[in-house]
Amino acid sequence: MSDPQLLKDLKPTKEFFIGIDSDGCVFDAMELKHKECFAPMFIKHFRLQAVSKYAREVWDFVNLYSKTRGANRFPALARALNLLREREEVAARKVTVPDSTALEAWIARETKLGNAALKKEVESGNQALAPVLAWSLAVNKAVEEMVFGVPPFPYFRECAQKMNGKADVMVVSQSPGEALDREWKEHGIDRFVRVLAGQELGTKAEHIQFAAGGKYATAKMLMIGDAPGDLKAARSNNALFYPIVPGHEEASWERLYREGLDRFFAGAYAGAYEKGLIEEFDASLPEKPSWNHS
Repeated sequence: MSDPQLLKDLKPTKEFFIGIDSDGCVFDAMELKHKECFAPMFIKHFRLQAVSKYAREVWDFVNLYSKTRGANRFPALARALNLLREREEVAARKVTVPDSTALEAWIARETKLGNAALKKEVESGNQALAPVLAWSLAVNKAVEEMVFGVPPFPYFRECAQKMNGKADVMVVSQSPGEALDREWKEHGIDRFVRVLAGQELGTKAEHIQFAAGGKYATAKMLMIGDAPGDLKAARSNNALFYPIVPGHEEASWERLYREGLDRFFAGAYAGAYEKGLIEEFDASLPEKPSWNHS
């Protein structure tokens, strides 16, 4: 499923629209995926064994513990390579970090940052991206083998049931569609959403734009996410945002269930209430790594 027309063709059945991110938001799977799948394949495929400690630290910072948390894997890879290249410890070991110029050029011109588009690019002759494709495919295989039995956070199901009474709900994610399909069906929660939109259907901002733009009043559109990219996607569509705060996910879902959704449906969410939540969320993720003292 890689045609955004699917989202454009969605017609409202309820007064409200809610988009929900998946990894790290609904499922406590981000640490597992990045520490056990992404980072090991990062070290293996880009030959970073001699600086594996620093490679892991950089990967986790980019994808879990900073303001780029939850980013699409390809911009995240470019940022990780660049941050690693700048580290004094890496230079001291005379390790050459692979160049990311070709990757960044592809990211700048490609609108669907997924394996299908990358495979076409490599097959058309851009061999500089072959290691990136090999890494990405290896990550997917590792995720399929490693990530199962991770249930949704407590209070998600209660929230989903409450949402379904008044809102059209969809998943807005940068995970591959097949992974979303597998994970949501495993726990029987795919029934709560109309569509599981992954990286193949565009960016998160595009998902919201295609599925909800012009179809719902902006004050009746809400994005739920755990990363600054989710907030950005909401704001680019003039939608409201509810943060699942990293490290406080269970409390965030309970607050959404006990008061956040009621406020949203009552038209009492925008303004001071939302502002306070976003300030708390923003403070939870740093911009600069701890090893960068400049």
